[in-house]
Amino acid sequence: MTTQTRKDSLFTEEPENPMLCDVIERNIRTIIDLRHQAANRRNVEDRVSDLITDVSGRMVFVYFHVVWFGLWIILNTGLLGFKAFDPFPYGLLTMIVSLEAIFLSTFVLISQNRMNALAESRADLDLHIGLLNEHETTRVLQMLDAIQTKLGIENHIESDLADLEMETKPEDVLAEIQRLQQRAAQKRRVNATGH
Repeated sequence: MTTQTRKDSLFTEEPENPMLCDVIERNIRTIIDLRHQAANRRNVEDRVSDLITDVSGRMVFVYFHVVWFGLWIILNTGLLGFKAFDPFPYGLLTMIVSLEAIFLSTFVLISQNRMNALAESRADLDLHIGLLNEHETTRVLQMLDAIQTKLGIENHIESDLADLEMETKPEDVLAEIQRLQQRAAQKRRVNATGH
């Protein structure tokens, strides 16, 4: 890790782990730093929706609602000597819960949209690295094949080296995946209908 990157990192004071090689350690720290930077780039609305989504996604939130609904119902039955302010069928409670559900679902969708955008950019990065890796590996195999030919070493009869040396086109792979998925779906439909 360069000195500049090391200063900007969350881990400036932490020692390296001797059980991990430097590359793995650097990659782990880079991933954590990138996640931290993405979290810091969120605007106020994203931070609020993430906070609300985080709080509402915990069991404490469920317990709070159980207590709240229980107290509401008990207070409105008249058993404790209080006059019911929202008698059965609890119209006010129903309205409050409905509004809460609308807002909670909106906050969850906002958070999910942001997370989907992050996941999409990570998937793009993964695809780019995978394509780059495929290109580099193909080139290395071609170079090894040239060295092998220059040294006069023959390929094994059952070797799939020639197939591996071919450049992989992602659009062809995706088209084949789609074709095979459609064929499998058609077979499932035929088996399900019996025709």
